[in-house]
Amino acid sequence: MTGMARLLEPLDINGMVLPNRIAVPAMVTRLSGEDGMVNGDIVDRYVRYAAGRVGLIVVEATAIHGAKSGPLLRLSDDSFIAGHRELARRVHDTSDSKVVPQIIHFMKVARSGWRQTIDMLEQSHIDAIVDNFGMAALRAREAGYDGIELHSAHAYTLSSFLSRRNPRKDRYGGHTLEGRLALFGDVMAAVRRRVGADFPVGVRFLADESIKGGYTLPEAQQIALRMADLGVDYISLSVGGKFEDAIHRPGQPLYPYTGYSGDRCMPGDWYPAMPNVHLAAGIKSYLNERGHHIPVMSAGKIAEPAQAEGLLREGKADLIGMARQLLADPDWTLKVIQGRDDEIIRCVYCNVCKDLDERFKKVICFLWPKGQLQAPADRVDGQAPNWPAAGAELLGGGADGRIKLAWSAAESLEGEVAGYDIYRADAHGAVQCVEAVKGRRYVDRLALGGQQYRYFVRAYDRNGRASPPSETVAITMTMTEHGRNDGER
Repeated sequence: MTGMARLLEPLDINGMVLPNRIAVPAMVTRLSGEDGMVNGDIVDRYVRYAAGRVGLIVVEATAIHGAKSGPLLRLSDDSFIAGHRELARRVHDTSDSKVVPQIIHFMKVARSGWRQTIDMLEQSHIDAIVDNFGMAALRAREAGYDGIELHSAHAYTLSSFLSRRNPRKDRYGGHTLEGRLALFGDVMAAVRRRVGADFPVGVRFLADESIKGGYTLPEAQQIALRMADLGVDYISLSVGGKFEDAIHRPGQPLYPYTGYSGDRCMPGDWYPAMPNVHLAAGIKSYLNERGHHIPVMSAGKIAEPAQAEGLLREGKADLIGMARQLLADPDWTLKVIQGRDDEIIRCVYCNVCKDLDERFKKVICFLWPKGQLQAPADRVDGQAPNWPAAGAELLGGGADGRIKLAWSAAESLEGEVAGYDIYRADAHGAVQCVEAVKGRRYVDRLALGGQQYRYFVRAYDRNGRASPPSETVAITMTMTEHGRNDGER
């Protein structure tokens, strides 16, 4: 724990005292029905994070109005309060984790590809949006949540008003930054009127729109400053996820994470680690220089404990958000607390969870045991998988730009092996886990001719306990005169 002192340090957000600096940002689960009610599967998902000792749990986007949007949680009238009260109670009964719902307004989309835009809204529609946010915040407080988070990111209504692409010409118009901020100011005032000054109100917004003509860090800094002036209690940052560059699939509603901005929002395995941390750091320093010290959350492929601790120690963030990593292993925090870093199940950023969300299917993790709707329970007893007497018998060879690996099955006294982590290092780099697979074969398509690569494999069980490393194989890809690759052991 000593090496992770900042990560495990409590944080007071307007009276909501987080036990540590780790947060799970809102991540749609598609576990609710079309009725938008909290059900047993929803409760189990968030209780699982609480059991893993996550400091702040942000419940997935929860609609403040009644527009249809498939399986999506709602707080649009009082009939939804009871379910949310049960969710909050179960989380609080499980650990000292804090829990807030992310409340959202969105506009209409059609299977034809048509979408409603903010310039289609009349003043009466805007007035209703403002009131709906205030009432949903009040219901959240009545349900026993520790606070709320206003969803002002991605393709949704508040974010569209903040956008540099805002087409309106009135008080809310995009011709000035003041105009773009006007609706958020109205919403913030309505929320405070309903819940008072002592109820934590956070906001998630974009540090970079990641679209042509969208705003970038300099304007995001000014937006954050206004939000701080308006009294938000924490700022959670994301990027991208916009409709403007979304790719329409015929017969399906437009999904805002299919274009480049969607890649930036949920960077896949081909992105480097921590691609967005400079944005959160830039906003935090801008606020601090102007006398504001509200917590700023950084997110985006932050997975390793040392990475998270380093960001906090260097003053680049106050909170560390992990959505996909905590989906893969909700016990990440508990394992860090107990010094079990080696047992963390590392997210490989395959984005199967993103694909399930896009298809309105229940969101699970590829790394979980087959058929499970929730992450397996943590276990500290028992034995990790091991290799048989002959070892892993790891073999590999390279040809045609591909290095192919194969190995023997590991053994587990506690049940079946859940999968295998593949580790790679080139002649000049540190070892890194490049993939997780459930079978016993792997193809590396990102190898260069003339370079030597070393590989080893570790088996892991459903609780993240890993075997010792297998034997290592070294493979050099050589270029032939015809431009083909041949591999040498």
